[in-house]
Amino acid sequence: MRKDQIALQVYTIREHAQTAPDLERSLARVSEIGYRAVQISGVGPIEPREIRRICDAAGLAICATHEPAKAIIESPESVVERLQILGCRHTCYPYPHLAFDSLDAVRRLADGLNRAGAVLKAAGQTLSYHNHALEFQRLGDQTVLEILYEHTDRELVQAEIDTYWVQAGGGDPVDWCRRLPGRLPLLHLKDYTVLKNEPEMAALGQGNLNFPASIEAADGSGCEWFIVEQDKGFDDPFRAIATSLRYLERLAS
Repeated sequence: MRKDQIALQVYTIREHAQTAPDLERSLARVSEIGYRAVQISGVGPIEPREIRRICDAAGLAICATHEPAKAIIESPESVVERLQILGCRHTCYPYPHLAFDSLDAVRRLADGLNRAGAVLKAAGQTLSYHNHALEFQRLGDQTVLEILYEHTDRELVQAEIDTYWVQAGGGDPVDWCRRLPGRLPLLHLKDYTVLKNEPEMAALGQGNLNFPASIEAADGSGCEWFIVEQDKGFDDPFRAIATSLRYLERLAS
């Protein structure tokens, strides 16, 4: 991992990104903290051209987005158009819009992801799947996440592994970073700690995950972007993202 591969998921500061003026002020702070790229998600109803202008003004590249799951499956052409406006190549299916209640349901989602991924690939873009913990439920002798990757074309559907949610689901983040060679362009980094016997999210380096090993494994799988994402539990998200960036900078080559 190089320093220029580190990015911030804007969802982390979503409460400060719901209007164009707030997004502009917030991304200026993000740039001052030291980030040079962002993943766009969780912002308010702001036109993509305005988002692009604000990011350009802050000196922030848009490395990826999260788009609505239903839109990706049902109208991938609209996703292609949005990514083109943002000047961005990567997007992710962020959260299942259908229940994983059977093997057939998971395979239908895989088919939909393949179709959407083909549309994006034809436009020079890449679709990845972002996991939470629910993909670690088992259907037979495999987890849902294993089934999804087995039944999607690696050329059409890639991965955005989330370290916290893999751990929360009972998986091994290092193993998942290692087992997707050539299929892991994006990695979500958030730490996992325990307070009063309950799991909690933490700024990087403040919890228990083995990030040096995960980052080494992700590097070996060809990861392009190492993205700080912290969903909840932070009184001051800007202080948390600064802590996380300083931690990653110490690990960077």
